Amino acid sequence: NIAALAVEGATMTKQELTNRGTGVAKWSFPPVHPEGRKFGLIAAAVTAIFAFMAWETLAWPMAGITIWTLAFFRDPARATPIDDRFIVSPADGLVTLIEKVLPPPELAGPAGLGDQPMTRVSIFMSVFDVHVNRTPIRGTIKRVAYIAGKFLNADLDKASEENERQHFLVERPDGVRIGFTQIAGLVARRIIAFVKEGDVVAAGQRVGLIRFGSRVDVYLPHGTAPRIIKGQRCIAGETILAEIGVDQDLRAIAH
Repeated sequence: NIAALAVEGATMTKQELTNRGTGVAKWSFPPVHPEGRKFGLIAAAVTAIFAFMAWETLAWPMAGITIWTLAFFRDPARATPIDDRFIVSPADGLVTLIEKVLPPPELAGPAGLGDQPMTRVSIFMSVFDVHVNRTPIRGTIKRVAYIAGKFLNADLDKASEENERQHFLVERPDGVRIGFTQIAGLVARRIIAFVKEGDVVAAGQRVGLIRFGSRVDVYLPHGTAPRIIKGQRCIAGETILAEIGVDQDLRAIAH
């Protein structure tokens, strides 16, 4: 399969890490995504003007805004498990909803996720979370559908149907399909895709970004239960949301 070979080749060009201690891992300041550098520069320029004019009451708050802007667009490296059984989280944030729903019309049908109810996991990203989103599995981008809409609180259930959103459908070489959706929130005003239909992606690869507070929904295949629970925090590209074909309920205690 050409798509499978392309993804595997792309994966192997990266530094490989294992649980036996191989590979090199070290801490560093996360880089700022190019999409956010212009905002950081604008904020820094305004701060410099205020400081030059000796307007300290404005310069200090603006300096804080500059730091926050750069932090918002941070794009840290992630270590994604290389295992086709796993569905990894596409977003950093809090799991706020896990429920059975029909797939959205843009992802439904025989060439999509079908027409039967499936488990949807909703991950809410606050303005303090990393907002670069990643693909949950490796495969080919079969569908990218942008829908204009409202800007309701992304934590609300109806945000999945009413807010501005962007749907992705990814298909593995063996035919398994995963759908996930970027949803704008109260403050978010732009959803950006880094990939297009026909692109081949590796699990955990960056696929898009949402500006300023939002949510990502993931639709799990039939017969697959989430391995995370409501109230848990996820890390994009690292947290394992589910194991394909494993339908086992989990329980947890909040401490």
